[in-house]
Amino acid sequence: MIINGDDPEYIAFVKARLRDQFLMTDLGPLRYFLGIEVSSTSAGFSISQEKYIQDLLARAALADERTVETPMELHVKLRPTDGDPLPDSTRYRHLVGSLVYLAVTCPDISYPVHILSQFVSAPTTVHYGHLLRVLRYLRGTITRRLFFPRSSSLQLQCYSDATWANDPTDCRSLSAYCVFLGGSLVAWKTKKQVAVSRSSVEAELRAMASVTAEVT
Repeated sequence: MIINGDDPEYIAFVKARLRDQFLMTDLGPLRYFLGIEVSSTSAGFSISQEKYIQDLLARAALADERTVETPMELHVKLRPTDGDPLPDSTRYRHLVGSLVYLAVTCPDISYPVHILSQFVSAPTTVHYGHLLRVLRYLRGTITRRLFFPRSSSLQLQCYSDATWANDPTDCRSLSAYCVFLGGSLVAWKTKKQVAVSRSSVEAELRAMASVTAEVT
């Protein structure tokens, strides 16, 4: 359980009442919770999943120490029929599932994880190769964190984008958006649109509708 607030005395009161009713241990200031690491300074606080990434790389057992600058190459369009089917798709599903949770603090892998998760039912050698690229990217960016400054304003800023007819299988577009509260990134998402957009303008409008719904 995480107890958060700006009144230390009331937080102490809540913990005392909980302690009266339940057997509980006070672990002190928040530092680690469900794989998410939290560090706090006078300037603000940051969150990351560095240990989670280390454990993920250890489970993946990559055969080299290479890193890459981007999680996915530009203009890649993956198809279900690319490459040969993997003899055992268990590892692929396990790694993609771990990446989905990792995207909680790594918005930079949101797009490739969304793409790769579409092939968990029947992954191929090509899909697995792109999955390994995401892992090599994470190895090179393992110390990056999301920072939330204490002095940030409360003004919302939203950005959206769309790739028109990006999916080579069904010609549907992808919507993506991110939402900032002052200087803090508080929400982001990449998702395939539910219908085929007949123009790039229509795809962009659908993306704008998604971020508007999120803000509302």
